[in-house]
Amino acid sequence: MSRSRNLLRVLLVFTLGGMWSLAAWVAPTLFFTQPNRALAGLLAGRMFRIETYLCVAVAGFALALPGRARFHWLYLAAALLCVNEWVLRPRMEAARVHHLAYGLTFGAWHGIAAIVYAAACAAGLLLVWNDDFR
Repeated sequence: MSRSRNLLRVLLVFTLGGMWSLAAWVAPTLFFTQPNRALAGLLAGRMFRIETYLCVAVAGFALALPGRARFHWLYLAAALLCVNEWVLRPRMEAARVHHLAYGLTFGAWHGIAAIVYAAACAAGLLLVWNDDFR
Protein backbone atom coordinates (compact mmCIF):
# COMPACT_ATOMS: atom_id res chain seq x y z
CA MET A 1 0.00 0.00 0.00
CA SER A 2 1.33 3.43 -0.86
CA ARG A 3 2.30 6.00 1.72
CA SER A 4 -0.47 8.29 0.46
CA ARG A 5 -3.07 5.60 1.03
CA ASN A 6 -1.71 4.89 4.53
CA LEU A 7 -1.75 8.62 5.32
CA LEU A 8 -5.37 8.79 4.17
CA ARG A 9 -6.25 5.92 6.51
CA VAL A 10 -4.73 7.78 9.46
CA LEU A 11 -6.47 11.01 8.46
CA LEU A 12 -9.79 9.16 8.21
CA VAL A 13 -9.33 7.88 11.76
CA PHE A 14 -8.73 11.44 12.95
CA THR A 15 -11.61 13.06 11.12
CA LEU A 16 -14.28 10.36 11.49
CA GLY A 17 -13.30 9.55 15.06
CA GLY A 18 -13.32 13.26 15.82
CA MET A 19 -16.79 13.67 14.36
CA TRP A 20 -18.23 10.84 16.40
CA SER A 21 -16.50 11.71 19.66
CA LEU A 22 -17.38 15.40 19.35
CA ALA A 23 -21.06 14.56 18.99
CA ALA A 24 -21.15 11.67 21.44
CA TRP A 25 -19.31 13.00 24.48
CA VAL A 26 -17.27 16.17 23.95
CA ALA A 27 -20.13 18.60 23.28
CA PRO A 28 -22.47 17.01 25.85
CA THR A 29 -19.70 17.09 28.46
CA LEU A 30 -19.08 20.77 27.76
CA PHE A 31 -22.71 21.61 28.44
CA PHE A 32 -22.79 19.40 31.52
CA THR A 33 -19.63 20.77 33.14
CA GLN A 34 -19.64 24.41 32.01
CA PRO A 35 -22.16 26.49 33.99
CA ASN A 36 -22.05 29.23 31.36
CA ARG A 37 -24.10 27.79 28.49
CA ALA A 38 -23.06 30.59 26.13
CA LEU A 39 -19.40 29.73 26.68
CA ALA A 40 -20.10 26.02 26.28
CA GLY A 41 -21.88 26.76 23.00
CA LEU A 42 -19.03 28.95 21.80
CA LEU A 43 -16.46 26.23 22.57
CA ALA A 44 -18.56 23.48 21.00
CA GLY A 45 -19.18 25.60 17.91
CA ARG A 46 -15.45 26.22 17.54
CA MET A 47 -14.75 22.48 17.73
CA PHE A 48 -17.45 21.74 15.14
CA ARG A 49 -15.87 24.38 12.88
CA ILE A 50 -12.43 22.77 13.24
CA GLU A 51 -13.93 19.37 12.48
CA THR A 52 -15.52 20.75 9.32
CA TYR A 53 -12.22 22.11 8.02
CA LEU A 54 -10.45 18.85 8.88
CA CYS A 55 -13.04 16.77 7.04
CA VAL A 56 -12.91 19.04 3.99
CA ALA A 57 -9.11 18.80 3.93
CA VAL A 58 -9.19 15.00 4.18
CA ALA A 59 -11.82 14.83 1.43
CA GLY A 60 -9.63 17.07 -0.74
CA PHE A 61 -6.66 14.78 -0.11
CA ALA A 62 -8.79 11.73 -1.03
CA LEU A 63 -9.77 13.42 -4.29
CA ALA A 64 -6.09 13.56 -5.26
CA LEU A 65 -5.59 9.80 -4.88
CA PRO A 66 -6.22 7.04 -7.40
CA GLY A 67 -9.51 5.27 -6.80
CA ARG A 68 -11.04 8.45 -5.45
CA ALA A 69 -14.56 7.42 -6.47
CA ARG A 70 -14.72 4.91 -3.62
CA PHE A 71 -14.69 7.74 -1.07
CA HIS A 72 -18.12 9.10 -2.02
CA TRP A 73 -19.36 8.74 1.58
CA LEU A 74 -16.48 10.92 2.76
CA TYR A 75 -17.38 13.56 0.17
CA LEU A 76 -20.99 13.48 1.34
CA ALA A 77 -19.90 13.87 4.98
CA ALA A 78 -17.72 16.85 4.05
CA ALA A 79 -20.54 18.44 2.05
CA LEU A 80 -22.99 18.04 4.93
CA LEU A 81 -20.53 19.60 7.36
CA CYS A 82 -20.10 22.49 4.91
CA VAL A 83 -23.88 22.98 4.88
CA ASN A 84 -23.79 23.16 8.66
CA GLU A 85 -20.91 25.61 8.71
CA TRP A 86 -21.83 28.00 5.90
CA VAL A 87 -25.61 27.68 5.60
CA LEU A 88 -27.00 26.72 9.00
CA ARG A 89 -24.51 28.35 11.37
CA PRO A 90 -25.27 31.92 10.17
CA ARG A 91 -28.99 31.24 10.57
CA MET A 92 -28.45 29.84 14.06
CA GLU A 93 -26.44 32.92 15.01
CA ALA A 94 -29.10 35.25 13.61
CA ALA A 95 -31.83 33.37 15.47
CA ARG A 96 -29.79 33.52 18.69
CA VAL A 97 -29.39 37.29 18.40
CA HIS A 98 -32.83 38.20 17.00
CA HIS A 99 -34.85 35.28 18.45
CA LEU A 100 -35.92 34.28 14.92
CA ALA A 101 -34.25 33.72 11.58
CA TYR A 102 -36.24 32.86 8.48
CA GLY A 103 -39.19 32.16 10.74
CA LEU A 104 -37.41 29.62 12.95
CA THR A 105 -36.00 29.88 16.46
CA PHE A 106 -32.45 29.07 17.51
CA GLY A 107 -33.65 25.72 18.86
CA ALA A 108 -35.23 24.78 15.54
CA TRP A 109 -32.08 25.70 13.60
CA HIS A 110 -29.98 23.83 16.13
CA GLY A 111 -32.16 20.76 15.67
CA ILE A 112 -31.77 20.93 11.88
CA ALA A 113 -28.00 21.29 12.28
CA ALA A 114 -27.94 18.30 14.62
CA ILE A 115 -29.77 16.16 12.06
CA VAL A 116 -27.37 17.26 9.30
CA TYR A 117 -24.38 16.49 11.56
CA ALA A 118 -25.83 13.06 12.40
CA ALA A 119 -26.21 12.39 8.66
CA ALA A 120 -22.54 13.35 8.16
CA CYS A 121 -21.56 10.93 10.95
CA ALA A 122 -23.68 8.23 9.32
CA ALA A 123 -21.94 8.84 5.98
CA GLY A 124 -18.60 8.39 7.73
CA LEU A 125 -19.85 5.18 9.30
CA LEU A 126 -20.95 3.90 5.88
CA LEU A 127 -17.50 4.67 4.48
CA VAL A 128 -15.83 2.60 7.18
CA TRP A 129 -18.44 -0.15 7.08
CA ASN A 130 -18.38 -0.64 3.29
CA ASP A 131 -14.66 -0.29 2.56
CA ASP A 132 -11.98 -2.89 3.20
CA PHE A 133 -9.15 -0.30 2.95
CA ARG A 134 -6.78 -2.65 1.17
